Parts: sequence; structure tokens; C-alpha cells
Amino acid sequence: MLTDAEQSERRGTIVRILRDGLVRRQEDLVRLLKRAGHAVTQSSISRDLRDLGVLKAGGRYVLPAEEVARTNGDFGTLAQFVRQLRPAGPTITVLRTTIGAAQSVAVAIDRAAWPEVAGTLSGDDTIFIATASLRAQEKLIERLRTLFPV
Repeated sequence: MLTDAEQSERRGTIVRILRDGLVRRQEDLVRLLKRAGHAVTQSSISRDLRDLGVLKAGGRYVLPAEEVARTNGDFGTLAQFVRQLRPAGPTITVLRTTIGAAQSVAVAIDRAAWPEVAGTLSGDDTIFIATASLRAQEKLIERLRTLFPV
């Protein structure tokens, strides 16, 4: 039985691995953790992923929104999940993502604290981004198109 400290260390290693690389299968994660010195099984990894809130999106494991936010708005990592960008009126912009990625992208936008963004609302694969004016929306769309070439 693992101590709390050992489990915490293993989960920290999982977060670092997912931040730093592309993991598509649990077997790959088991191999990487064993290489890092952790005694693991696929069932223990499955529990860790569930408890950490890790999602599978775009064929790879993705950290939950709060972990993505800790990467200081690394939009390059998130760009692969954005599928469509379009205005929906003079103050609402809609961003479509792969299934399960909208919250992570929305949190990164919120944490970026751009002055043109009044707020975001996200579902599973759609984000509504509110701006105070048409001019603010135009600035936002220009910024988003630079980050997410869709």
C-alpha cells in the first residue's frame, strides 16, 4: 500500500509527463512512470487519471483546466484542440473545440486576463466569449486567430 506522500509524488510525476509530452495510451504512461522509478499498474494509473480529472481529447490525455492554467497560458498546447472561431453577434464570439477541451481553453483565456474579454462560458466543446463592444470583439478575434489558426 502506498503512503500518501508516495501517491502524491506519483501523481505529480503524471502531471509533469502529461505537461511535457504526448501520451496517447495508458500503457505508455505506465512505461514512463516505471522509467521514473514508480511501481505502477494500469489499474493504479487509471485511478490516478480519474482522481486527477485527466481527460482524453484528440486521441491523447489532457490535464484538467486548473492544471492547464498553471502552464501560464500555453496556448500552443491548446491550439490543437480548437476547431472553429466565429462571431455570433456584436459582442459574443464562439470558439468550438474537440470534445472535452472547451473548459481547458476557456480557463486559459480567463487566466490570460485580456482587457477585451468580459467573460467566458464553456460547455464540452463550445466556448462563448463575451466582450463589451464590437471593437473589443474585433481585437479578441484578431488575437485568437493568431493563437489558434483555424
